[in-house]
Amino acid sequence: MTTTGILLLTLNGEKEIERLLKPLEGQKIVAIDSSSDDNTAEILKKRGVEVHVIPRSEFNHGLTREKGRKLLGTDIVVMLTQDAFFKGPEDLERLVEPLVDKQASVSYARQLPRSNAGLCESFSRGFNYPEISHIRGLKDIPEWGIYTFFVSNSAAAWSQAALDEIGGFKEIPFGEDTLACCELIHRGHKVAYQAESLVEHSHDFSLKEEFQRNFQVGQSRKQIEPLLKVAGKDENRGRAFAKALLKQACKTPWKIPYAAMHLGAKWLGYKLGRASSSI
Repeated sequence: MTTTGILLLTLNGEKEIERLLKPLEGQKIVAIDSSSDDNTAEILKKRGVEVHVIPRSEFNHGLTREKGRKLLGTDIVVMLTQDAFFKGPEDLERLVEPLVDKQASVSYARQLPRSNAGLCESFSRGFNYPEISHIRGLKDIPEWGIYTFFVSNSAAAWSQAALDEIGGFKEIPFGEDTLACCELIHRGHKVAYQAESLVEHSHDFSLKEEFQRNFQVGQSRKQIEPLLKVAGKDENRGRAFAKALLKQACKTPWKIPYAAMHLGAKWLGYKLGRASSSI
């Protein structure tokens, strides 16, 4: 029988924990909490979650998840952030199906925007998470391009055996999921997109936060570039995103200035991140 466990990464999430855990009842859950200032850890423990607290300064997107998956020890590990909410228990089941059926070594859920999400926030979810499920591998690069290597650890299931094969998640400022996905695909594994597995997850980033996030993305993509280059350049998908977002903004012209600033913050952060010598 294939065993499944869930790894939660938390920080000051007491207002979200009850909603997060409701569809996960009966699951084996390990949480790594980055020294929350609120009652996040205490609430998790009361709900039967195994909690490990680490100094906030020690958190790393790759290494913290690597520690967590080893603590779980299940055949499949589901990575989940505290702000990604499954619609119901069936969504977890749908997420792990491709791994249980040996169709893929990693799968990720369809992310839907919050009910009060703005234009940019909603558009990015629709652009990156289409309505139709599919499975991608190395031979599918001509069809999917750089998107072949896309995955999101906000809600993703991984084969522990496959992760062991590549040495697990690596130390990286951002994009540990993309790096692992690249390594797996280059070894002949496949990634499944499960559009029927639904999670509500989106961010209302300020322009400053958008810049900072994409600076980290740029740094990480520079590190991963040797694995990505077989699928072309990030810029190709970036241009497609920008063109489609501006087209959408034109339907409500007063939103065009902010959409343009949003794209500018993303582009500048990404470019400066790639130019940075600090990884």
